[in-house]
Amino acid sequence: MSGDGRESEGGEEEVRGARRIPGPRGAADDLDLESVPPPPLPPPGSATPAGSVPEQSGSVPEQPVPEQPEAAEALMTSVPDLPHRVLKALLGAWALAACSAEETAAVEEHLTSCAPCADEALRLRDAVGLLHTDGSLDLDPTLRSRVMDGCLSRRPARIPVPEWAAPYDAETARLDALLRDIGDSEWHAPVRLRWFEEEREVSRRTTVAGVISHLTAVDGLLSAALGLDDPLGGGEAPLDPTERTERYWSAKRRPPTRAVREPWRAQSHELIRTASFAGRNVAEASVSYGAFALPLQDALLDRAFECWVHGGDIADAVDYPYEAPSAAHLHRMIDLAARLLPAAVAGRRRSGLAGPAKDLVTAGAPGRSVHLEIEGHGGGDWYIALDSPAALGSPERTVAQVALDGVEFCRLAAGRISPVEAAAGQEGDREAIRDVLFATASLSRL
Repeated sequence: MSGDGRESEGGEEEVRGARRIPGPRGAADDLDLESVPPPPLPPPGSATPAGSVPEQSGSVPEQPVPEQPEAAEALMTSVPDLPHRVLKALLGAWALAACSAEETAAVEEHLTSCAPCADEALRLRDAVGLLHTDGSLDLDPTLRSRVMDGCLSRRPARIPVPEWAAPYDAETARLDALLRDIGDSEWHAPVRLRWFEEEREVSRRTTVAGVISHLTAVDGLLSAALGLDDPLGGGEAPLDPTERTERYWSAKRRPPTRAVREPWRAQSHELIRTASFAGRNVAEASVSYGAFALPLQDALLDRAFECWVHGGDIADAVDYPYEAPSAAHLHRMIDLAARLLPAAVAGRRRSGLAGPAKDLVTAGAPGRSVHLEIEGHGGGDWYIALDSPAALGSPERTVAQVALDGVEFCRLAAGRISPVEAAAGQEGDREAIRDVLFATASLSRL
């Protein structure tokens, strides 16, 4: 019906509630006037018939005046007369803009008179819009924690996971999701593990399955501290992470396969479950790494960090996208590394690899410090005591400042880049800056 209640011309019915698809544009709309040659001017002195171009100044060569057809009619694309079933079959190609000009004109003319095809065309066009999204198809690293928070806000867990165990819980889940996605052959993809010893980079070649075996072996230190089964069998099993890994690898008669995933995942679940049921006091339980020891809460944070780093190694090997941890979890990982740096500087000094102490102070007193400014994801400010692990980092006694991106700092602490490669903003005492950057790299290990 028209606006005044009369039926529209031609008896065409409107589809109520449906979005309108415009019909084909008239040929005049597609006319590029600049591409149409202007009509030739008549020779000078000739009579000018009605409707022709008036005489212009200047001379032009004489030439016959051809009859000029209407430009719009000359450029108009003929619309083929196609049957309904053919036009319906072309709707998918039309939505993808894969039709020829003639087919497009025929389809769009048909859509103005066929309501079922118009509805189908709208649905196909909306579907094509979803296919061309610019957003990433990878899951947000915070998705799991947000879903869990939403669930627990409605029904709190009877025994919640401790906050200090949450990063390990999240990173093992993310790595497990990656492992579920890869094929059997990709478990044998080569992986190069890198870390720093003293002043040089060292590496070891293994496979994706070998990396998971390594994580299983080192996680066994936490299992032993909680009274759980050690995958190395306990007894005389070494405490040093590198030695444990080498023994675990050598104990396997055949190269590891995807079968290593289930034991590793069961072990991580058991660690989280035991830590959750043990209560608050277990957070301070000591976990020995041989040359040093960490409280269980820091050891789980250390394992979360290594799980993320090796997850990135695996993702690189199988060409899989892998994001950094959530900002809150990354901040805690950076905080652990910053707290370990004074002892790392002191250890390098005992080995003659760092500058001498310049101003020893009593334990707990403010000492010379480097301001470590971490920018971006998981960022913050830390003050690293230089002369003694017992000294207190102090803004008032800062002698240098180092600025690093959060992920870049973690890559340095993991041995994935060297201190000279780290894109650090530096200001102040150059020796102090060098000591802190190299001490950060020395935190890395197999």
